[in-house]
Amino acid sequence: MGNEAIAAGALAAGVRVVSGYPGTPSTEVLETIAKRNPGFVHVEWSVNEKAALEVAAGAAYSGARALVTMKQVGLNVASDPLMSLNYVGVKGGMVVFVADDPGPISSQTEQDTRHFGKFAKIPVFDPSSPEDAYEMIQDAFNWSERCGMPVIFRATTRVCHACASVDIEVPGEGRPVSGFVKSSDFVIFPKLSYENKKKLEAREVLLSDSFSNYKYNAISGNGSVGIACGGVSAAYTAEALEDLEDSFRVFRVATPFPFPEKKAEEFLQGLERVIVFEELDPVIEDALIYLCGKKHINVEILGKRTGTVPNAGELSAVTVRNILAEVCGTAPWPGAEAPDSLPELPVRPPVLCAGCPHRASFYAVKKAMEGKRAVFCGDIGCYTLGNAAPLNMVDTCLCMGAGITVAQGIGHGEPGSVNFGFIGDSTFFASGITGVINAVYNKSDIIAVILDNSTTAMTGHQPHPGIGKTVMGEKAEAISISAVLKAVGVKTVLEVNPLDHEAAVSAVRQAAEQKGVRAIIFRSPCIAKEKSKKRCSVETESCIGCRKCIRELGCPAIFMEAGKAKIDKGLCTGCGLCASVCPKQCMKEVEA
Repeated sequence: MGNEAIAAGALAAGVRVVSGYPGTPSTEVLETIAKRNPGFVHVEWSVNEKAALEVAAGAAYSGARALVTMKQVGLNVASDPLMSLNYVGVKGGMVVFVADDPGPISSQTEQDTRHFGKFAKIPVFDPSSPEDAYEMIQDAFNWSERCGMPVIFRATTRVCHACASVDIEVPGEGRPVSGFVKSSDFVIFPKLSYENKKKLEAREVLLSDSFSNYKYNAISGNGSVGIACGGVSAAYTAEALEDLEDSFRVFRVATPFPFPEKKAEEFLQGLERVIVFEELDPVIEDALIYLCGKKHINVEILGKRTGTVPNAGELSAVTVRNILAEVCGTAPWPGAEAPDSLPELPVRPPVLCAGCPHRASFYAVKKAMEGKRAVFCGDIGCYTLGNAAPLNMVDTCLCMGAGITVAQGIGHGEPGSVNFGFIGDSTFFASGITGVINAVYNKSDIIAVILDNSTTAMTGHQPHPGIGKTVMGEKAEAISISAVLKAVGVKTVLEVNPLDHEAAVSAVRQAAEQKGVRAIIFRSPCIAKEKSKKRCSVETESCIGCRKCIRELGCPAIFMEAGKAKIDKGLCTGCGLCASVCPKQCMKEVEA
């Protein structure tokens, strides 16, 4: 997998410290390093991306090579230290691996990390395949250490999760670490920032010239029409041009910032028209337009700005080929115009798993608040799926941790409603504690609902500070969510198993009758962590076909057959929530 290749490349480069926060499609990089750890690499899931980047920065200050991993929205969390770090600089090579998510497939946004590189004046490497990624991350460490600055390594979903055969080196004994040497250079003050800003500007020009000679910034073909591409779009372009190589001149951009202007100028010579393929934003396109204006080069640049290339979502080899056919009159993708004889696949929206304790938590809140004005502020995680019918229990979802704080704002703006802020256990540690403190300090009237399933479920069941175990399997102090809540001033903290429906509803009603900041911890493990030996079954003769179980729960294990409710034994986990709903009590627990 591309992420495994990146991890192997980092180990081959002599990385010593690896920190990060899980987020699809980036997660497997850190997990692979933990699994392949030769014994001298410190690997940690940090509480959030900001903490992870600061840990990596400290290691790089000491001369160690450091890697920090995150997805594109995680970079927003880490942006505060990142923006300052380039002014300070590093001693050891430091790579910030960020996975972008065109589509988006599993994210809130389609933001393009290449902009962050330009914004922070940090070089960006953009691999197009797992093979490239393995070598390029080693180059990124070398450039970082040589220039004394952090480097962003930006990959996209199809590079992260594509598979290829890659020859890798077995890590040696590790690079020596010089150690931290006290210096005022590591203390960021306005005068230092001013002086270093001038150095950054001068370095940007030098890097642009150096990147023009970088082997992955390559020109191929001798056609009369130019194609500029980068990242996975370069792989799409290569596939689309398999029988059209002589018709185009291709410029593959592996370092979108600083842009390799001299190489680009060489590419543009003699061309009248260039088509740009890239994900996500027109970064390469804008750089070429700027260069043409700067150097008075008369070349037409076609891409996202002109509407030639889609400006949202993923590209593909088929898309590239068909755009070339439309613009240049070449042959379209074979079979592209033939009617599709295959039936359309059914729509499969994401849902909470059968037996997921979050379904029981949402249902308890919903039943307890029937007939009352209540607002349900959601968060990022499996529990975002509580927005789907029939639960309809997520009224807002902004970013990680915002469930707690958005609920506060709604309460201040609309006094009188009962405002719930839902958040998961991992997200509570990542970005929820600050919101709770804000609520207590500012006398908010909210109910914080912590959905504790003892894992970071949506990104692959990584441990977090409440688990008592690190990514390396070492025992750690398990931090109590209840104790944290009480320590920051939450007076009422109720803990209940959401699968005990009556007790869960009672706890919600108790909290709703109070004022101020109060919390409910719904604690029940993710079904992927603990397997029950029970299953549920329907006594068919007692079922009246009322469909209440389906209308109110939406559990994917329950379906109707011949007018009666049925339970798919392969999906059911025996949570028993359906038995709490059934008016005829015809759903019973049985041995699996």
